[in-house]
Formats: sequence, C-alpha cells, structure tokens
Amino acid sequence: MSDDDPAAFELDADFLLDEDIAVTRLLARAGPAAAGTQAVADACALIEAVRARGGQGGPLRALAEHYDLSTPEGVVLMCLAEALL
Repeated sequence: MSDDDPAAFELDADFLLDEDIAVTRLLARAGPAAAGTQAVADACALIEAVRARGGQGGPLRALAEHYDLSTPEGVVLMCLAEALL
C-alpha cells in the first residue's frame, strides 16, 4: 500500500481508535448477510426450544453427570467433544 492509498489512510486513522467504536463502524460497514441472519434466527429458535424443555437434559446430560470431569473418563469425553468442535 502506498501513502496515497485510501485503505492505508483508513488504517492510519483508526490505529488508536477505541475498540467499541471500531467494532461498531466495522459492523455497520459489513451489514448482516442473508445466511448470517438466518443462522442467528435458527440458533435463537434452538436455544428457546432447549430452555423450554427445562430440566429434561436427555442422554447427553445423563452422560455428563455419570462421567464427571473429576474422573479420567470425563476428561477424555471432554477432550473428544472439544476435538469434534
């Protein structure tokens, strides 16, 4: 980038900008993508469904309760879950 490049000027101007202001500007510039908006709506629907189930944890909760993180098996299961993410 040269000194007269608009992108370079923009980077220089924003170098010491407060993070909250910078993120707000970037989000406004990016705008929501159609797929992103649908993904957020789907995620909200899933969260609401899980919360509506209340105390019903299902088999995953039973597995997590059976293999607590204080056991070697629980640690292995957590490592496997993180690796799958």
